[in-house]
Amino acid sequence: MPTLVIMRHGESQANRDNIFTGWSDVPLTDKGVRQAHSAGKVIAKSQIQFDDVHTSFLKRAIITTNIVLDEIGQNFIPEHKSWRLNERHYGGLRGKNKLKVKERVGAKQLKIWRRSFTVVPPLLTKRDEDPRYERYGVQIPLGESLEMAQQRLIPYWVDQIAPNLLDNKNQLIVAHGSTLRALIKFLENISDEEIPNVEVPNGKPIRYDFDEQLNIISKSFME
Repeated sequence: MPTLVIMRHGESQANRDNIFTGWSDVPLTDKGVRQAHSAGKVIAKSQIQFDDVHTSFLKRAIITTNIVLDEIGQNFIPEHKSWRLNERHYGGLRGKNKLKVKERVGAKQLKIWRRSFTVVPPLLTKRDEDPRYERYGVQIPLGESLEMAQQRLIPYWVDQIAPNLLDNKNQLIVAHGSTLRALIKFLENISDEEIPNVEVPNGKPIRYDFDEQLNIISKSFME
């Protein structure tokens, strides 16, 4: 019976400052580091032996991953990084304070941009350039809806994670709030109308146990 544990990185500086982040590379706060250590201790209590860990190209997730692996004593397992696990790209909202955006456009529009599955945020007018993506031939988005983030995420699930689970190999994913919401929507077949209500807190591991066909047997927040 394979097990998957997913968790959002610890608090980042942008989380603390209530800033739209997306693909911007921001560090953890001291609180975020503590959250990562606490999450690792929680996972360690389960005594799950992982075969692989998957994370994004962004350092808030990578640093959280390394702290967790240290806490569970499994630094030796293969660590796979993919841009497909990056946070949703918030386009023209990136770098803006959420409260100031709310004052400008209203609470209803802000909620639609943040939580809707299909609505795309205001797009950037110029595409960013970054050698970490150029080397893989990846074109950085001008902005993404959650649906678009899910579309780039699911191929990674299908090709790199699900086959390992089907081979009874336990997997750990350390990523971001929106991409994990997109994955949860896929795994649990959550409707477009219900996904805005799904929350993924910083540093709180979620455990899934599957049967041999990857049907979910149980889901729990690890404590």
